[in-house]
Amino acid sequence: MKMIPALSIVAATILAVSTSKMFAADADKEVTLTGNALCAKCVLHETKECQNVLQVVEGGKTNNYYFAQNDTSKNFHEEICSTAGEKVKATGTVSKDKDGKEILTASKIEPMK
Repeated sequence: MKMIPALSIVAATILAVSTSKMFAADADKEVTLTGNALCAKCVLHETKECQNVLQVVEGGKTNNYYFAQNDTSKNFHEEICSTAGEKVKATGTVSKDKDGKEILTASKIEPMK
């Protein structure tokens, strides 16, 4: 009878490890999001420094994806800073920071016409 709890512990450990690897693989998967890009400092008044944000409407709710500060994001910032924003299609990977904010590491940002 003592073997059943031990097997349960082993099974739970295997499940936890395989599930965490599955979520890690999803975090590395590139996605394409379409929404309104704007400045988190100048328009949303949420940050102390300029930072691109992509507002995406999903299921009737607006979600903010904060762009990671990489060359792709920095090169696009001048297009949206201090404006009402611009409709864009952004491709990259999504992760969460320590505060639970969605971070988009963009590999491509394209204005929508």
